[in-house]
Amino acid sequence: MTAMSNYLNSKSRVNWDEYFMLQAIVASFRSKDPVTKVGCVFVDNENHQLSMGYNGFIAGVDESKLPWGKDKDHPLEHQKYPYVVHAEANAILHSSVSLKNSRCYVTHFPCHECAKMLASKKVKEVIYFSDKHRTSESTKISKRLFELTGIEHRQLEIDLNLLSELTKSLENNF
Repeated sequence: MTAMSNYLNSKSRVNWDEYFMLQAIVASFRSKDPVTKVGCVFVDNENHQLSMGYNGFIAGVDESKLPWGKDKDHPLEHQKYPYVVHAEANAILHSSVSLKNSRCYVTHFPCHECAKMLASKKVKEVIYFSDKHRTSESTKISKRLFELTGIEHRQLEIDLNLLSELTKSLENNF
């Protein structure tokens, strides 16, 4: 046997976009929202994670006193919307470094309020997984804000074979 037998050609099963989106998806699992779970990861230009967050209530609040429902027949005070901090906002709030020129990986396309924060932080690019509200006024405003501030945005499609491999790996190794 020669020492050369230890030098193998190897390649990662996931590219950087898939890797960070999978992290955002895992972060979303921390959300207690029964309907919409959102995760977010910020990354610098050297592919180092800067911050992450998920949607949820303000840390330390007695969550049993706040509603998770979104029935608009009830007053806003009794809906989740005024109390939930979005994943992007949580990741921004928990970052201890500048997010200027970073990439934001988020499981859902950002609302216009989060788009304002992303623009204010000078984020370079937003990569999202789902755009289920693409026809909403909020999404249209977000896209306009991104255009005005030069923030690139694109949807990432994760290969279903990768998700299948991930599932098999989890089943075989744990």
